[in-house]
Formats: sequence, C-alpha cells, structure tokens
Amino acid sequence: MRPVTLTSDRFVMSVPVPGDAEAVFDACQDPEIQRWTTVPSPYERVHAVEYCTTAAAQWQSGAEQLWAIRDGGLLLGVIGLHRTSDDSADLGYWIGPTARGRGVLTEAARVVLDWGFAADGGAYARIGWRAAAGNRASARAARALGFRFEGTSRMAFPSARGREDAWFAGLLPDDDRVPRDWPVLAAASSPP
Repeated sequence: MRPVTLTSDRFVMSVPVPGDAEAVFDACQDPEIQRWTTVPSPYERVHAVEYCTTAAAQWQSGAEQLWAIRDGGLLLGVIGLHRTSDDSADLGYWIGPTARGRGVLTEAARVVLDWGFAADGGAYARIGWRAAAGNRASARAARALGFRFEGTSRMAFPSARGREDAWFAGLLPDDDRVPRDWPVLAAASSPP
C-alpha cells in the first residue's frame, strides 16, 4: 500500500519523512512520551532517523500506516494504525508537549479512524487501542473517540521499564462513537 495523505479542518497527516527526524527526536525527549509509549528510552537521534526513514516502507509492507500530524510545516505528533491481523489494527499515537490540550489528537484520530474503516482505506473490521495501565490521558482520548473499554491484561504492555499491565479497548465500524463510561477512568475520579 502506498502512503496516503489525510486532512482535517486544521491539520495535514502525511507519512513521516527523513526531514522530520529532528522534530521527532525533540518531541521524544519529553518524559511523558518516554513514560507512556514504547519509544526507546533514552531516545537518541539514531532512533528518530530510523523511524522517519522506514515509515514509508512500513506502509508498503502493510505492517502499519503512520502519519505525522502537521500544522503548516510544524510536526505536532505522530499517529498510526499498527496491523495486528489481516483485518484488525491498533491505534497508536503521541502528541508533542507544545501541542497538547488543543484537540490535536482527537481531530487527527477521527480522520485516521474514518480512513481505517473505509473500504477504500484500511478496510479494518476492528481497530483496537491499548496503553500502559494508568495512562489516563490516552484513555480519556480513546474514550472521547468512542472506543469501548474491554479490560486490563496483566504484564501485556512492553515499556522501557520492562512489562506493565495494559488497558485495552476496541472500536468497530458500526459503533456510534458516542463516549461511554470507562471503569478505570471513573475509579480515578472517585473520592477515596
């Protein structure tokens, strides 16, 4: 599959290219990205260069579809669909610290999910979400996108610190995408 460029009202999502390596490197120095995602820690320039130079090949192999989220020439984050089977993928993302709290992820992810379910796009029957247990910011974003919480798996999330428990959620093409309650988010807001 060849890389596809997507657009939303404010952003352009296109495959990361070698020229993005410095922006990716800078963003991935953020402790929150290193804490909650699977990027290497410490994150070195060589990691960013490899990531940006192999993104198009990932598209071609069908392993994953990656997009840099751009506002003009500024890279705000990265989002992708990581194929888990012939007709399923997991949504993954990170947003740089200066772009958080502005609805960047929600806006970009809606477009990526639409493409992922479209017959002329990814044609996925299911898109999953997973995160290290405790990553409430990612869980709130997935909930807002309409993902249905499916549970916790013990030691199912690889991280720089080893393995951690993982939260899982899923979305199907016919789901209405109306946010539902997630018990792990309700528990966090309940008084002791």
